[in-house]
Amino acid sequence: MRTSMDFSPFYRSSIGFDRIFDLLEKANVPQNADNWPPYDIAKVNEDTYRIVIAVAGFGEDELTITQEVNTLMVNGAKAENGEIQYLHHGLALRPFARRFELADHVSVIGAKLENGLLIIDLKKEIPEEMKPRRISIKGATTKKPSERIEGGVAA
Repeated sequence: MRTSMDFSPFYRSSIGFDRIFDLLEKANVPQNADNWPPYDIAKVNEDTYRIVIAVAGFGEDELTITQEVNTLMVNGAKAENGEIQYLHHGLALRPFARRFELADHVSVIGAKLENGLLIIDLKKEIPEEMKPRRISIKGATTKKPSERIEGGVAA
């Protein structure tokens, strides 16, 4: 049984969409079976987004946020305290790494830790040269209306 899709027919009729097809192929592969910590992704308005990650028990110095070209990485690691002997250890304070694929021109505009939630604000800023623009159409030189075509019929 085949579990992956073949996008090769699309490569034949599209130019410059290689990255989109690569993302679709990667989306089919599970990143990790562990869905911890839980998170939300919200669209605040037309070009602003927000990621909220539940990181209760982690401090600001135990979390790192890294933005690469089209990837946002959030890592958390609790410092080990060998002096404490737990009788019951039920808090999920294990290290984690969350990866988010970002669209072109999306960047992090801020992050804050509030009530055990890591809030990351994102904004899509399209450069001026990439925004739609109107292209003027220049007319071709037309024949003069007084020009005659063979047979005496006016053009």
